[in-house]
Amino acid sequence: MADLLAKGLSIYAIKNVLSLHVLLDYFGAKKLHQITNGTALAATMFQATGSAPGSSGFVNITDLRGGKVGFGAEENGGKLEATFVKSLDEIPYNISVIQISKILPSPEAEAPAPGPSKMNLTALMSAHGCKVFADTLLASDAEKTFEDTVDGGLTVFCPMDDVFKNFLPKYKNLTVDGKQSVLEYHGVPVYQSLAMLKSNNGLMNTLATDGANKYDFTVQNDGEEVTLKTKIVTAKITGTLIDEQPLAIFTIDKVLLPKELFKAAPTPAPAPAPEAVADSPKSAKKSSPPEPDSPAEAPSDDPADQTADSNGAVSFKCGIFVTAALSLWLAFLLLIMLSFDNERIINYIV
Repeated sequence: MADLLAKGLSIYAIKNVLSLHVLLDYFGAKKLHQITNGTALAATMFQATGSAPGSSGFVNITDLRGGKVGFGAEENGGKLEATFVKSLDEIPYNISVIQISKILPSPEAEAPAPGPSKMNLTALMSAHGCKVFADTLLASDAEKTFEDTVDGGLTVFCPMDDVFKNFLPKYKNLTVDGKQSVLEYHGVPVYQSLAMLKSNNGLMNTLATDGANKYDFTVQNDGEEVTLKTKIVTAKITGTLIDEQPLAIFTIDKVLLPKELFKAAPTPAPAPAPEAVADSPKSAKKSSPPEPDSPAEAPSDDPADQTADSNGAVSFKCGIFVTAALSLWLAFLLLIMLSFDNERIINYIV
């Protein structure tokens, strides 16, 4: 790999050279040493990109004397620059990783390749519903941050025009540094395709991340839906403007608000439980004891009836007392009469 790095190629040319080393077919150690007719032509990822002129995206694989296997780019004058060293890992017949002796040279793959420009970045956003964000970016120092990051990989989450237009009053109230941080918060300094975002859930740093100022958000997917969650807001990816390494631009339905600059809305306090009204007739009725089962025990609502019942009960008790007293007196007289003779009884009576 040192030979490749020493050539000082652009990141896009290095991408083409590396894609020339990925064959679109399975070649394990056994297959390499048993190639039909001793030679084979294998297509590569460089050929699949459509950037390879002619057949320059094919690799020639040939069995050589002494059990060696040679590799060379098809349009390289027939030279087999590299040889098979060993197999590192194989999952027949899905994927194999093999070691070769050196990088495969290819003038076509190493040719200068154009990369995304500053105009392409903002023009793409302006032409696809993110013009307000793009214009705001161009008027800020954040634009240079985006431009300087593209070559190494950049993913941009672009709020749609209506969304960002509604956010502009809040944006204008921020400090210069705050405005730059908000814009940079919408960029990630690595290339992330939509498929990668769906599989790599979790925290993600942004262009605004700076030591203690985390400026991160959480990527989370639910099936085909991908959301970006800050501590303030949750935005959903709604579309793709470009997804070609090293640049990806996605549209989102909300402006990403970092907790470092914005406060979350306070959680409303729960409503107090209603208190019982003491003087309410309905409340008194609900709290009164149940009606007694026996009608005789039920008190009357008429005070006059209650008085008559009370007097009757007193009179009845007095009558019982007088009757009992008379009975006792008569019994006493009878005993006296039995105790004396008739004369004495007569005299006693007289």
